Amino acid sequence: METTVLNLQGSQVGKCNLPENVFKKEVSKHLLHEVVVAYLSNKRQGSANTKTRSEVSGGGKKPWRQKGTGRARHGSIRSPLWKGGGVVFGPKPRDFSINVPKKKKRLALAQALSAQFASGNIVVIDKFELDESKTKKLNTILLALKAGKKPMLVTLERGEKICIAGRNLSGFKCFLPKDLNAYDVLNSTKVIITQDAVDKILTAGKEQE
Repeated sequence: METTVLNLQGSQVGKCNLPENVFKKEVSKHLLHEVVVAYLSNKRQGSANTKTRSEVSGGGKKPWRQKGTGRARHGSIRSPLWKGGGVVFGPKPRDFSINVPKKKKRLALAQALSAQFASGNIVVIDKFELDESKTKKLNTILLALKAGKKPMLVTLERGEKICIAGRNLSGFKCFLPKDLNAYDVLNSTKVIITQDAVDKILTAGKEQE
């Protein structure tokens, strides 16, 4: 598989081969859905907590006698019917995490990259360097590459200048090959990959296992 290589001005400077096992996979919507749902679930804190009637403050004494007052009968001020009382069926801390096998994650990543390549949203550049950490300069490069509102940069070295320059761009994300995931790839308008990082996308994850 051959694709063009661009420079930071968006001009063609050469061509390179893309590995077919990464950028030419048959896409399974079911697998991508499963991995994306697991990724989003694993990001949830699950720390929401409400108190039941046994946990809120207040005495166990009956507020007033059962009969003769003309008011409704009540047994406790901690009842959910009272202001400051307990919550019925409220959220409790829980673990939302979903385990996905590593092979599935790698396959989903390859399918996500293949889907973006088929849609014309993969851009290979010769190198990505900034001489100073200025958001304006980074934005000029992204505009030249037609990166859209949520671009992703994949590079072997995530330099400090790139990180500082990208802080004010809300949709910009910079990844090392080993940190890539299917969700962020699919959620990007354009995936910009440096030429030296192409072959490291899936092998970087295997080296850490």
